[in-house]
Amino acid sequence: MLRLCLLALAMACTMAGATRALEVKAAVLRIDQDALLPISRLDLKPDDMGFAGGVLATEDNQTTGTFLGMDYSLETVAVSPEEAQAALERLLGEGISLVVVMSDDATLLALADAAGDRALLLNATAPGDELRNDECRANVLHIAPSRSMKTDALAQYLMWKKWGDWVLIQGSHPEDFALADAYRRSARKFGARIVEERGFEDTGGARRTDTGYVLVQRQIPVFTQKMKRHDVVVAADEADVFAAHLPYHTWGPDLVVGSAGLRPVTWSPAHEAWGATQFQTRFEKLTRRYAREEDYQVWLALRVIGEAATRTGEADPASIRAYALGQEFTLAAFKGQPVTFRPWNGQLRQPILLSDGRVNVSVSPQDGYLHQVSPLDTLGTDAPETTCTAFTEEADR
Repeated sequence: MLRLCLLALAMACTMAGATRALEVKAAVLRIDQDALLPISRLDLKPDDMGFAGGVLATEDNQTTGTFLGMDYSLETVAVSPEEAQAALERLLGEGISLVVVMSDDATLLALADAAGDRALLLNATAPGDELRNDECRANVLHIAPSRSMKTDALAQYLMWKKWGDWVLIQGSHPEDFALADAYRRSARKFGARIVEERGFEDTGGARRTDTGYVLVQRQIPVFTQKMKRHDVVVAADEADVFAAHLPYHTWGPDLVVGSAGLRPVTWSPAHEAWGATQFQTRFEKLTRRYAREEDYQVWLALRVIGEAATRTGEADPASIRAYALGQEFTLAAFKGQPVTFRPWNGQLRQPILLSDGRVNVSVSPQDGYLHQVSPLDTLGTDAPETTCTAFTEEADR
């Protein structure tokens, strides 16, 4: 009898939900740019990069949505930078105003300015600190951590280990300069000392041919001769030109961190703590591959939308944004503590994993780094340091 009553109640809820079905339409817009092949073929980007995380998140959202009369749908679009704005306009024309964007900094800014208040963009990949400061936009929430969040995470661990003397080696691409600047700020912030800096020039040579191996095996030891006494070599090579060749090739027996060796990441296939194994196995069953950082960040972006829609019963950009930035928003993210947003610049607070590619070595923020609001705010730009005004100006209106 009890079973029949429960069944009738479930059917009644389903029928009631059907009369007030809420459509939650979202998209993942991936901007594919021409780039050099990675140093290792293990790092080749899969065709469904990011999209796979979106599919899994939509399944997760729909699991809850089914009981609440919500219908989640996802469109995935991959375009060139030249096609990005037209693709966004097409999505807006289809009534999709919640868009997860996978792009570089400049493209994200252009899309945000084009969208205005017609859409909420969730940044899944662009790392620029300026996007969270002078160039922040009120219609963008940042799921991807900033460069400084990652460099701060690594710096905390190095200082906890008392490895405070660094040699900084930076590449020659603009993104490498930006990453090196973030490491300099992190060194100042946590009391490390950069004892020497060197620049590695990208000459455009082959990196994955036999000749390339021979060249690197001869070049890197000579390049790293006579470095000042140091604890670690910090590689700032976001362009992926040389850092992977530093371990085992330096002149001395150096510990390499940053863009190779011990790296700060948002996700790792080796991560199993705090229920992450469940995420990993479901993702691998869906895709037959390991989850990348981009997959996790897209998954997290769409789960933000799902959580906000569930709590508010609304699916418009303003409602999703307002709830996400509010004090009641929290989201489980398989990292040991709920994640929340910084209301001063729209950045998602989240722990950063420190991984060597096979195991997770640690997780930052490290013990002992305290904060009056959240230890997670010891990573990246804190409220007293921010130069973002778009969010505070909106709050003042």
